[in-house]
Amino acid sequence: MQKLSLNQSLSQKLSPQQIQFIKLLQVPTAELDARVEEELELNPALEEGREEQEASQESDEFEDSYEDNSDELNVEDYLAEDDYAGYKMQGDGNYNDDEDREMPIAMQASLNEQLEAQLGFLGLDDRQEKIGKQLLGSIESDGYIRRELDAIVNDLAFSQNIETDIDELEELLSEIQKFDPPGIGARNLKECLLIQLERKREENEHDEEILEALNLAYNIVDLCFDEFTKKHYDKIEKKLNLEDEEVFKEAISAITRLNPKPGGISGGLVKTQYLIPDFILSNKNGEMDLTLNSRNAPELRVSSSYSEMFSAYDKSDKKDKKLKETVSFVKQKLDAAKWFIDAIKQRQNTLLRTMEAIVKYQYEFFEEGDEAKLRPMILKDIANEIQMDISTVSRVANSKSVQTDFGIFPLKYFFSEGISTASGEDVSSREVKTRLQELIDNENKKKPLSDDKLEKALKAQGYNIARRTVAKYREQLNIPVARLRKEL
Repeated sequence: MQKLSLNQSLSQKLSPQQIQFIKLLQVPTAELDARVEEELELNPALEEGREEQEASQESDEFEDSYEDNSDELNVEDYLAEDDYAGYKMQGDGNYNDDEDREMPIAMQASLNEQLEAQLGFLGLDDRQEKIGKQLLGSIESDGYIRRELDAIVNDLAFSQNIETDIDELEELLSEIQKFDPPGIGARNLKECLLIQLERKREENEHDEEILEALNLAYNIVDLCFDEFTKKHYDKIEKKLNLEDEEVFKEAISAITRLNPKPGGISGGLVKTQYLIPDFILSNKNGEMDLTLNSRNAPELRVSSSYSEMFSAYDKSDKKDKKLKETVSFVKQKLDAAKWFIDAIKQRQNTLLRTMEAIVKYQYEFFEEGDEAKLRPMILKDIANEIQMDISTVSRVANSKSVQTDFGIFPLKYFFSEGISTASGEDVSSREVKTRLQELIDNENKKKPLSDDKLEKALKAQGYNIARRTVAKYREQLNIPVARLRKEL
């Protein structure tokens, strides 16, 4: 049996101003110009230029005028209308989320386009060219073909009505594997390395010394690939009956310099990150001088002509439906312009307050740039300092950077968990990672330190750390396990 009932409940709802501020707060400096330009195009009531005193007074006048008529036209009325675009709707699910915006990207020929250009030099007929393009289309962004050739044979038969066989594909694929970048079109890592080594042998066929090392490198990959991936060098030497230690070292070095991902980042669009600092911090005789990047402070004002238009319409005696809609539209645009300007100012204020708190907390680091001077600091520490929500600090830290006397750092760099020392003090996990990196850099590469030995070495330096934490930090530093760090 179905039943209708009324329930009262309390819920929080973001205001249009809050939505506007949140969207702007997480926009990086590099993208702020584009966001402002977009707003200027959307809202004719918003103009570039410094707000003048007269315009400010006019702004106060139109605010007073429509506040007096709030019974007839209030914010809720026109925000509820679907016919007008406003910031309420931009915060709803129907609007493209600004959080998914990408940094500016630079266009460049894709990997597939580069390969198709090289395919044109093979002098293929129409049928062969279609087969070649099918093979190129099967190359993934890292440069490998992982789709089985018999499956590609079926693809050609069903999609293009082209009858072929694996032998013909193999023959054409061998030509594609001669394209640039070297190693392209390989079906696995072993084949990728062999293709690159063969290319290097051809390039150095007249240099006997280099060629000797390359020939050995080719044999190592071809005949001892499993042993090589596990760094079982003694087994390789025994299997290949090697005596010349120097040539063996040169061969291993040649292999490790090869590119395991020949497709690189050319699989599509190349995203170029324009690193523009949001803050500029300089140490002037012990005084930290913090400023916002000037691009964070665009000069914007409310259009005086729109203010005058609103006053004229509002004072009119005619209150028909069309005029009322016009007044609502103009009022909405004026509100939107004022909210955007306020959100920009609030963004500047929040950015500065957050960065000032970080500078205060990490003052010793900013004095000398010594990573070991970084204090343990989490988002909550800064949120408590500036009396704001953790999510606000997170939005600032996740997409902003600061230019210092020691380089440009993302704000996330300064946040780290704490590790206790033997003396009972807390140090930054970043300091522990620095010490861990130093231990690994200075280890005997013939007998690299295991995680257990690294744990003991760190404890000997006063850092109370578990072996699993050592392993976690080592992985975060992209350092392989001891067995894979072994060298001849």
